[in-house]
Amino acid sequence: MPLIVQKYGGISVAGPERLKAVAGLVIARKRQGNRMLVVVSAQGDTTDDLIERARQVTSKPDPREMDMLLATGEQQSIALLAMAIKAQGEEAVSFTGAQVGIVTDTRHTKARILSVKAERIRKALAQGKIAIAAGFQGESASEEITTLGRGGSDLTAVALAAALKANICEFYKDVKGVLTADPRIVPEARVLPVITYDEMLEMASLGSQVLNARSVEYAKRFRVPLVVKSAFDKTGGTLIVEEEPGMEKVLVRGITYAKAEAKVTVLGVPDKPGIAAELFRALADADLNIDTIIQDVSESGVTNISFTVSQGELARTMDVVRGAATRLGAKDVQADENVGKVSIIGVGMRSHSGVAAAMFEALAQAGVNIQMISTSEIKISCVIEKPQVEEAVKVLHRRFRLDKDQVELGKPFLLAPEEVGVRAGVRLRRSRARGPSPAPKSRPRATGRGRRAAKRR
Repeated sequence: MPLIVQKYGGISVAGPERLKAVAGLVIARKRQGNRMLVVVSAQGDTTDDLIERARQVTSKPDPREMDMLLATGEQQSIALLAMAIKAQGEEAVSFTGAQVGIVTDTRHTKARILSVKAERIRKALAQGKIAIAAGFQGESASEEITTLGRGGSDLTAVALAAALKANICEFYKDVKGVLTADPRIVPEARVLPVITYDEMLEMASLGSQVLNARSVEYAKRFRVPLVVKSAFDKTGGTLIVEEEPGMEKVLVRGITYAKAEAKVTVLGVPDKPGIAAELFRALADADLNIDTIIQDVSESGVTNISFTVSQGELARTMDVVRGAATRLGAKDVQADENVGKVSIIGVGMRSHSGVAAAMFEALAQAGVNIQMISTSEIKISCVIEKPQVEEAVKVLHRRFRLDKDQVELGKPFLLAPEEVGVRAGVRLRRSRARGPSPAPKSRPRATGRGRRAAKRR
């Protein structure tokens, strides 16, 4: 019998009626001849409510106790869903992360999975029961409850699907699938019928809220096919798989954005070997993830280094950077929270020129100044002022005609600059096929005031 892993988000199980509806969906799939494993998140805003309760007690909650607290949200969901399934005539059994054998490292609130045993799930499935597992949580080797960080239930589902060699892992969200852009900003955004692991990983890492980036990375490593769809709308849905021939026909797959960004600049850094290594080693040792990095051209033996970090990590980042700057003999450290990021993603960018030119032209038409740029083979990201992020998303979606099915068009489809509508006072030339490569493999580009040499993280 095929094994299907389904993951339901907090909105899908928020309240008794939705729980009963999910129970009906799961039972229907089982009665079609499938073995069923269901992973669920905490109901609705439960996790946020628990975090707020902790903050009412202390401004700096102990990480171990936070994990102990937050894990209770998913435990409520699994028990209630098991009850709802049993009430509708099928056998079900619920398990915590520890009970299903999800073993993690010891980092509380953002633990990483080390191994998955899943023996109790195998036994339950062999007995014909519907297995229900708590997402977001596991147990360390020292038998401490741990949580996997925001979106960790997605990772739980993929990890269990990989361990059990499931036929497919389905994610039921409050959207119809993976869209070309945020529909709250771009109403004409389309559901993508298929997307590659690499594209989804870039989208998740660059601001898309649909799937947890670590879950996509895990799925790619173990080749777990993923589907994203709505729990209560049978139309739409996105299949996430390995890249296949022909998928490069789509030039740009989607537009993502992030507003919770901050730019940190270290001024007056001595320009000599080992300085950057020491700065970023200090950040790495503090377990801080940074993104776009640029370094100015050296003047009089000193230079400036800038990078971006999430706003939630800015306070810790500034503490670490100030300490490093003092040791390095830098002049000052500055932070700018008025920045955001907009990105275009698509495997077709590897084999088509002119994409970067088209993106920069579109942003110029909208009067958007680019402060920093980073690239990979399949994405280009620009750091811009935060108030301009939403307009940038709209303009880029229109520029690359993402409201149209590019496969049906038969070729990568770009809207000519003059068709987008040139902003008053901005004169542009039409992009040509011999324009700059969108994703150089050796080094990314950087723009902004002065001459800058970009460095990749």
